[in-house]
Amino acid sequence: MVMANPSLLLKSFIFFFLLPCLSWSCPEYQKQALLQFKSSVLAIDSSFHALDSWNSSSSSCCQWDMVTCSSPSYSTSSVVIELHLSNLSTQLMPSNLLAPLFLIKSLRVLDISQNSINGQIPALGFGNLSNLVLLDLSRNRFNGSIPLQLFQLKYLQYLYLSSNRLSGKLPEEIGNLTKLQQLSLSSNKFSNGIPSSILHLWELEELDLSDNALSMEIPTGIGNLSNLPSMRLGKNKLTGGTCKRLSLRSCGRQGDIPEWIATQTNLFVLILSQNKLSGSLQTTLFRSSQLYILAISHNNFSGELPENIGDVKLLHVLLLDRNNFYGPIPQSISRNSKLQILDLSYNRLSGNIFPIFDPQINLWYADFSSNQFSGEVPTTFPMEIEILALGGNKFSGALPSNLTKLRNLQRLELQDNNISSELPNSLLQISHLAVLNLRNNSLQGSIPKTLSNLQNLQILDLSSNNLTGEIPIEFVNNLTGMIEAPPNPTSETLGSAAVIAFRSKFFSTEFAVNELIVNWKKSKQGLSSHNIDMYFLLDLSNNQLSSEIPASLGALKALKMLNLSFNKLFDKIPASLGDLQNVEGLDLSHNKLSGPIPIAFTKLQQLTTLDVSNNKLTGRIPVGGQMNTMADPNFYANNSGLCGFQIHVPCPEDLPLAPKLQDLDNEEPWILQEAVGIGYPVGWRCKASPRSAVGRNNFYVYNRLLSQS
Repeated sequence: MVMANPSLLLKSFIFFFLLPCLSWSCPEYQKQALLQFKSSVLAIDSSFHALDSWNSSSSSCCQWDMVTCSSPSYSTSSVVIELHLSNLSTQLMPSNLLAPLFLIKSLRVLDISQNSINGQIPALGFGNLSNLVLLDLSRNRFNGSIPLQLFQLKYLQYLYLSSNRLSGKLPEEIGNLTKLQQLSLSSNKFSNGIPSSILHLWELEELDLSDNALSMEIPTGIGNLSNLPSMRLGKNKLTGGTCKRLSLRSCGRQGDIPEWIATQTNLFVLILSQNKLSGSLQTTLFRSSQLYILAISHNNFSGELPENIGDVKLLHVLLLDRNNFYGPIPQSISRNSKLQILDLSYNRLSGNIFPIFDPQINLWYADFSSNQFSGEVPTTFPMEIEILALGGNKFSGALPSNLTKLRNLQRLELQDNNISSELPNSLLQISHLAVLNLRNNSLQGSIPKTLSNLQNLQILDLSSNNLTGEIPIEFVNNLTGMIEAPPNPTSETLGSAAVIAFRSKFFSTEFAVNELIVNWKKSKQGLSSHNIDMYFLLDLSNNQLSSEIPASLGALKALKMLNLSFNKLFDKIPASLGDLQNVEGLDLSHNKLSGPIPIAFTKLQQLTTLDVSNNKLTGRIPVGGQMNTMADPNFYANNSGLCGFQIHVPCPEDLPLAPKLQDLDNEEPWILQEAVGIGYPVGWRCKASPRSAVGRNNFYVYNRLLSQS
């Protein structure tokens, strides 16, 4: 029989019975230090409750909120190793308030971000915390320079000092932090250059020096930091250097792209958007075999696009919008088989021959809007495309029937062109279509009933065309996208989800799909594409439609905007429009509508704009709900039969009854007898005076009604 080892049994007894009771107690001096820190905060902010769990009656600070202790062992008890003290208070606090925390030398993580700590960073205090691995002082009000003691923390891997008021020169001692993986110094007031010692930070994975006043050259060889997948240097005045990922967005740079950038052969990401760069686009940019993202939008570039633009085989994102490029699109661009996002909008590009893209590539977003392209509407795009923007050009002719091959198309923009055909029935085959914008063309014929088969349609703009006939009753039967709004709209439609995933997985390009421009509440507005699923719009205005307004339109309860103005619609306004529970704007002006404004309009609780002017409407303008706020007389103008307090015209039923004629006849002999000695004219004036009094009385009564409403 094997005898049990007494020593092993004793150790097991200690571990299972004594350790849970004793080892999780933090040292008393650390507990008192934390209580002193809490007391200092309470002295400034008496309403402070974030540290209510910190109290002297507690046996150990290891159970307190925002405190993490080390695991116990046989030889040591627990000690405080992490303090997560972000966003404690909005009250301004001096930096010497942190003094008690510097006694806890076992700290490995200290996060005091998003407070309002003011003053210089305590040098000696942080120098005592020699075990720190993570230090987050971001989003405070620290000022002055970075104390050199911070660069003696040899275990530091994460240092966040962004969004403070720090200034001065970045010291060469920064290179002592050889274990540093993430360094964020953005949104401060640092000046001079980037110290060359930063090249010693071989473990660096993220570097953010953006939004400072840094100048001079980027250290040569910074691109050799092989672990650095993200570097942000924007909003500075830097020059020179080599790197794999370079963001110089909004730096105020002018002139050509610097040669040292254009000749980089290992660039993975290049973002130069929102500067004042000019000149032509260098061909050397497209010789990089690694280029993945190129964003140079919102500049003053000009000239033709380089013929070798298609030589970059790994290019996924190409953003050249809002410049002054002209000429045709090089055919070589179709060779970019990895291209997913292409934006050439708001330039002066022209031509009537488009590149022929491989039908099988993954290009899901293409924006060619606001250029000078002409000819027939192009259809030579990949079958997977989701967003196609061709508006603001000079395309003409018919809508091509082979648009239907773009089976995943969700958003089609062809507004502001010269398209002159009828609407083809084949559009119904693009079953995923959610946005169809054909505004301001020369479309003819009637609205096809088959459009109602586009069940995902939520924005349809056919305004400013030459459409005739009626609004089909069947038109709204199957428009389920406009009938019921999603209960919790998100930004994950129309490619927005793909944009967000792309940004999080690779690099923060801050890329956003261009806004959708529509007529919204009497003016042109841009609808954010990241919130496009929150908008539901039907605009048939400025055509030649001539029919009754179908009562079935009232079933489109998700609509936020309905515009039927400037047509030839007649008969009564259907009461069912009062069922449009989400409608914010309703424009029925400039038609031939007659009868009253439906009382059901008082149910439109979201209504902020109503225009029924220039019709033949009669009767009282409804009172109650939002109708009481629809009080601009211009929106009821040129309807001679309307009345109500909204237009300051009394309705007949609001006026007191005038004296009956027979009563006046009974008094006439007496009046004439009294006036016979004076003559007939006096009798006439006496008879007329009661009617004048009635008119004055009516005006007084109506003013009383206005004041009570």
